Amino acid sequence: MSLFAAFLDACVLVPIAPCDTLLRFADSGAFRPLWSDAVEQEAIAALCEIHPDIDPSRFHSRFRNMNEAFEDASVSGWEPLVEGLELPDPNDRHVLAAALRGRADVIVTENVRDFPPALLEPFGIEAVRLDEFLMTQFHLNRAAAARIIGEQMSAMGRPPVTIYQLLNRLAASGAPRFAQAVSREVATSRE
Repeated sequence: MSLFAAFLDACVLVPIAPCDTLLRFADSGAFRPLWSDAVEQEAIAALCEIHPDIDPSRFHSRFRNMNEAFEDASVSGWEPLVEGLELPDPNDRHVLAAALRGRADVIVTENVRDFPPALLEPFGIEAVRLDEFLMTQFHLNRAAAARIIGEQMSAMGRPPVTIYQLLNRLAASGAPRFAQAVSREVATSRE
C-alpha cells in the first residue's frame, strides 16, 4: 500500500460518483485514504439534508462499509490538536487536526480557500481540489485511471450508465478536467 496519504474532506465524500472514484483509486494502492468520525458525521448530515427522502441508515451503512474496507482510514485522537490550530473558519480546524494526526500529505477538499497555504505550509501539508487530486492520479497512471473508471461504470447497475454518463457526473461533481482527460484516454484506447 502507498505511503502517500490523502485526507478526504466531507465535501468530496458526499457526492457518490467522486467518492467512489477516490475509494477505487485508494483500493488500487494509489494512496492511503483518511477521514475522521467528525467528517463522517458532516457528510451524513449533508446527505440527509440533500436527500431527505432517503432513509439515513443507508448513509450510515455507506460509511460503515467504507470503514470496513479501509480499516486504518478513520483517524482518531485528533481532538487535542484543534485548539492550537488557526484557520479562517474555526469549524474547519477538526479537518486539519485529523489530517495532521493521520500524517496526511494532502487534504482533498473543494474548500481550499479555508485552508490557506501560508497556514498549512508549516505542517508540510497542502489542500487540493478534487479535480487537481484526480488529475495527479491520472498523470501518474493513465491506463489505471481509465481502468478504474471502467470498473466503476460496470459496477453501476441500477440504473446502468455509460462511461460518458459517469464522466459527466464526475465533471458536474467537481472534476471536469479529470473527466475530460479520462474521456480522451478512453477514446484513444478504442482507436
